[in-house]
Amino acid sequence: MYKLDQTPLLFESSRPGRATAILPAADVPDRPLDDVIPRAHRAADSPALPELSELDVVRHYTNLSALNMAIDANFYPLGSCTMKYNPKRNERLAGLPGLGAQHPYQDDDTLQGLLAILYELQDDLAEIAGLHAVSLQPAAGAQGELTALLVAAAYFRDRGEKRTQVLVPDSSHGTNPASAHLAGFEAVTINSNGCGIVDLADFRAKLSDRTAVFMITNPNTVGLFDPQIGEISRLLHDCGAQLYLDGANMNAILGIVRPGDMGVDLMHYNPHKTFSGPHGGGGPGAGPIAVRDHLAPYLPAPLVGRHPDGTYFLDHDRPKTIGRVRAFFGNTGVLFRAYCYIRSQGPEGLKRVAQHAVLNANYLLTLIKDVYPVPFGTRCMHEFVASARTLAKDRGIRAMDIGKRLIDFNFHAPTVYFPLIVPEALMIEPTETESRETLDAFARALRQISTEDPEFLHNAPHTTPVSRLDEVKAAKTPVLKWQPE
Repeated sequence: MYKLDQTPLLFESSRPGRATAILPAADVPDRPLDDVIPRAHRAADSPALPELSELDVVRHYTNLSALNMAIDANFYPLGSCTMKYNPKRNERLAGLPGLGAQHPYQDDDTLQGLLAILYELQDDLAEIAGLHAVSLQPAAGAQGELTALLVAAAYFRDRGEKRTQVLVPDSSHGTNPASAHLAGFEAVTINSNGCGIVDLADFRAKLSDRTAVFMITNPNTVGLFDPQIGEISRLLHDCGAQLYLDGANMNAILGIVRPGDMGVDLMHYNPHKTFSGPHGGGGPGAGPIAVRDHLAPYLPAPLVGRHPDGTYFLDHDRPKTIGRVRAFFGNTGVLFRAYCYIRSQGPEGLKRVAQHAVLNANYLLTLIKDVYPVPFGTRCMHEFVASARTLAKDRGIRAMDIGKRLIDFNFHAPTVYFPLIVPEALMIEPTETESRETLDAFARALRQISTEDPEFLHNAPHTTPVSRLDEVKAAKTPVLKWQPE
């Protein structure tokens, strides 16, 4: 539904004769257009481009930019996506010419500073994981999942073991079963129990000599740490399988527990979420993986190595590597930001990150749980999943209505309808960067929305140029260009 005060398009603001620049006269002889572009390849008419002054164009795009939700302007409680503030210092450091202006085809001896940072980041990520080796290549968390599973597949293939299944909890991120399928495995779902963690009986029943990997997110997507992780690890290793950690929720356990110490064999990081960096809109991202020593030979090549004389090099001499999964070294811009963040925080700072993330989530949970019940537990880790099921049943107010209405309060919506094990799910993650005042304001908005007229909510948001969209139609039949009436 469009509003009357909608910002006009550039075509609608166009006025004949206006321009953003006055071009000098051509200093080359004119040539017939047919000599330059054959008539068969030309449109019948010149493109009807809008004619505007430079100020009109600048104001148009500046005003549009102010309509966008952005982490620098809005609270983003997106559960699992960890949309937190990114320190501007890290942006400046990553943009230094000595880092940002390098070319991947340069010789190793001209990239020593860059390679030193990547080498140290490999070591930092290995230490934080409690594992032995790291590849920085994968371009996103989902590609990190796929890469790790390809490493596991190569390991079992090298051992002559035919393992065809990957076990995945029903609360997992959707990329987990997708990655398993792309890596050539069959994804087998493990049910959650009534407490929101792995149903150990179901896990035991489905674990077999066909199992290659169990992919667990811990803390999981309902914000709970699974205390059965030691037993899960023991059962897996007793049958020769590997334990994989989806590292999307690492910001809940940084400096408190290391995945390797829990029995994890391989994992991926989302450094743009855990360690600061731009996130959303399709990128940029990174998804480094960390593995135990027995899996290290299969990591993508090259890794960054160090010679005995202290110089750095790209190590391509890895006979058992699965090969490249991405061009060049990885997304170095995001990796630089992660390096700066880790080194700025230090071990104690990273621990405080996790402590504050958990504190903020539990504080917010306490403020709203009487109106939006939290099915799994009265305490959480970094995030929790509330439910609008009662509001939907009693008043017809659904999770989507709540998310859309929050935009009117200048808040981004939480993740809705995920995970699927919670009906009318509102997956809320405040992150460690938000103040108490922001959390209080968000809780007040949620509580007010729960009392508002359902019909009013069905048409929310009310303060934006475009109101409630038909999202299914927009996805299936998008209109990608403007047509004059």
